[in-house]
Amino acid sequence: MLKTWRHADRVPRMLILISILCLASILVAAAPAQNAPPTSSSNSAPPPSPYVGNQACARCHASIYESYTRTPMAHASGPAIENLKPADFVHPKSGVHYRIYTEGEKVWLSFQRPGDPAVNDKRQLLYFIGSGHRGRSYLFAVDDFFFESPVNWYADRKVWDMAPAYGNAREIPMNLPAYASCLQCHTSGMQPPLKGTENKYSSPLFTQNGVGCERCHGPGAAHIIDAARTKTPSIINPIKLPPERRDSVCMQCHLEGNVAIERAGRHAYEFQPGDLLDNFVRHYVLATDRSSGLGANSQFEALAQSTCKKKSGDAMSCMSCHDPHFSPPAEQRASYYREKCLACHGSAFGAQHHPDRHDCTVCHMPSSLSVDISHTEVTDHRIQRHPELSPQLLQDSLSQESTAPDSSPRLIPFPYSKEADDDLRDRALAWQSLAANGPQPATAQADRLLHQAARQFPNDPAVLSGLAYVELNHASDDHGAVDNARDLYQKALALDPTLIDAAANLGVIDARSGDLQSAVKLWQDAFERAPADSSIGMNLARIFCQSGKIKDARSYVLRVLRFNPDLSSAKKLLQQLNANPPSCGN
Repeated sequence: MLKTWRHADRVPRMLILISILCLASILVAAAPAQNAPPTSSSNSAPPPSPYVGNQACARCHASIYESYTRTPMAHASGPAIENLKPADFVHPKSGVHYRIYTEGEKVWLSFQRPGDPAVNDKRQLLYFIGSGHRGRSYLFAVDDFFFESPVNWYADRKVWDMAPAYGNAREIPMNLPAYASCLQCHTSGMQPPLKGTENKYSSPLFTQNGVGCERCHGPGAAHIIDAARTKTPSIINPIKLPPERRDSVCMQCHLEGNVAIERAGRHAYEFQPGDLLDNFVRHYVLATDRSSGLGANSQFEALAQSTCKKKSGDAMSCMSCHDPHFSPPAEQRASYYREKCLACHGSAFGAQHHPDRHDCTVCHMPSSLSVDISHTEVTDHRIQRHPELSPQLLQDSLSQESTAPDSSPRLIPFPYSKEADDDLRDRALAWQSLAANGPQPATAQADRLLHQAARQFPNDPAVLSGLAYVELNHASDDHGAVDNARDLYQKALALDPTLIDAAANLGVIDARSGDLQSAVKLWQDAFERAPADSSIGMNLARIFCQSGKIKDARSYVLRVLRFNPDLSSAKKLLQQLNANPPSCGN
């Protein structure tokens, strides 16, 4: 399933309601995005791809290839019609009837709410994301913008239900962007988002189904040429890399942390085997002075807490227990992993320690329900000697522990390095990402660190945009804070005109000050690149309606509903615009 279900690599867009007296309407501002925009692409013909695909590898590595095709990673993505499980259910909270079905070679998602003619449509599902081991999501496109289906398949409970965090939604979440951070771990040959957008891609969305050989071994073109010339093959063998680079290969998808911040001018999807992941994206986990260890959010953080890893150090890696090319059948699973345990603990220990119970994982790596994804289970990679009955792997350290009088929530870079811990820019943006979710300790930290970071990095658009948002949060009746936010947003956009959230928020400031022409220009550009951001489209619709341009207002509302068809405020405004005489509501 999509990595963003548990991955805070982006700031969720917050809503700031600001009254525009001259319009008597509400305008919405969005939190700054933490990720830098994609780099521009050249107009010249692209160079030959260094990637060759799995089939080229299979010619020399047939047995490994055949074994790998039976692993979950090899089936992490593909065409929607592959192994499709039809859906037909009603979501009680929203009253929407969802169906997923096939017509010929096409897969469709239909959604209908009885008595609501505005909610009666369908989308063609193009791709699946997720091996189906824990679950599976589907992707559809509107005008080349890709989105996650609002309903997902949950394999543990064998049920269709709403996407994570939307179980109580009363409106259909049809505008869930398919971010590059989600796709990079489930696909191979992923297309980066088009310049200035977050989820508009060229087709095909990816060139190879699942996680291909080259995701772990690097581009294979040079390897094939060198092998033909009997030269030393140019290919990456992760197990032969230095420990930090070896682990980076696994961490690119199996490390999540509480927050992930892309380095300045870099993207996580640019990582290649042999690189240090930390050079592209930094992960942070929450800890407190009362905590006995880092709160585990994925397999990698959990393993770091285990006694096995602490005592083994760099000698132990994911590959100590997992063969990336092989997944043991269910009937062999217990004996397979027991052998991995006894490789360190010895056969004599195995003969004495529960010789009649060969499944070590039942006691020491139990599965429990995920606390943030309904219907799914997670395996406790802490390998505890005396595990809790119901381990809460995905604990939120900030909310659970920071209320204690002597607690002091901290963001720790993972893997830890002093360089990462001292990096003011990334740490400030990490706290800003947490602050967007509302906890006061995070807000105070973000405020303090962003002011420091802006002095140290005066030309970093992400830092400037983050600080502008902090200033805007403090604005209230403080005109000085509003002016500061305006200056910061203007400078950020001068450095990077593609920042969608900065443009949206600067538009709010300009509209409030009466400069509607500037606000409209900013919002029109941002809405063109992010049409699923309904708040921007609704701002434009209200401004044009108040200006008497009903046709333009109606056009923007219809554009909003094309991407977000169940948005109640848009449906209401459309009714008012279609009335005789039309009105703008209140």
